[in-house]
Amino acid sequence: MKVKSLIFNFTCDESVKGTADKLRGFFADKFGEFTLIHQHLNNNKLLYKVPLIQYKIFDGKPFVLGINEGADVLQKIHDDIEYLKIGRSEYQIKEKNIVLKTDYFGYADNHLPYSFLTPWLALNEKNYEKYNRLGSWTKKKELLEKILIGNIISMSKSLGYTVPSPIKANIDKLKEVKTKLKSTPMLGFLGTFSVNFEIPDYWGIGKSVSRGFGTIIKADKQKTENQITDKALPLTADTDTESLTDTENRHRHVNIK
Repeated sequence: MKVKSLIFNFTCDESVKGTADKLRGFFADKFGEFTLIHQHLNNNKLLYKVPLIQYKIFDGKPFVLGINEGADVLQKIHDDIEYLKIGRSEYQIKEKNIVLKTDYFGYADNHLPYSFLTPWLALNEKNYEKYNRLGSWTKKKELLEKILIGNIISMSKSLGYTVPSPIKANIDKLKEVKTKLKSTPMLGFLGTFSVNFEIPDYWGIGKSVSRGFGTIIKADKQKTENQITDKALPLTADTDTESLTDTENRHRHVNIK
């Protein structure tokens, strides 16, 4: 299916220090009348669907992704943003850019390779315990592949897309990383995978994608100097992120054959 993707990026007077969660908070405070900005309904309940607006900070550069109706909202508020406030720091905007394009989202005949730019939060409390009980990396890999497929199916349902054939995923290389979500320690994953499914660049997969987690890009994507770089990888998805030590993670940088 065809989907609309909008990337709204900013050039500020200095490199932005802070987290994507704080960027999300700024937008929520300023544009609270738009439900898609913050995912909260009027009765204080959450809007349980894949976030159509996702906030990210790469290498000190903030940007916001809008999908379908989320892209429409970003177009409406574009002219009303004159500065950014990330935590206690305020940044003046020197330049704003919008890139609006039509992407394809859906089943593919061939496996396509992807890389995680920010930590993928694959595990909830229940499957975190299951993951830790699994002895071998082979079994852990199988569990993560099932979760990855489930993430894609959930995203498809949320967008009104019916997957016509079984999704098959293969994790090629993966490492565990320590990260935080709202100051809570979390286990995330960075690495590469392939799947017979087309997912647009810079979309998020898994938990807390509105806060910048699980951001992917096609692994063979050729970046130009006008595209967002991935130099810093996950460091501003939420808070400081660090790889597990070799003693904590025996499968660090494992290549799967």
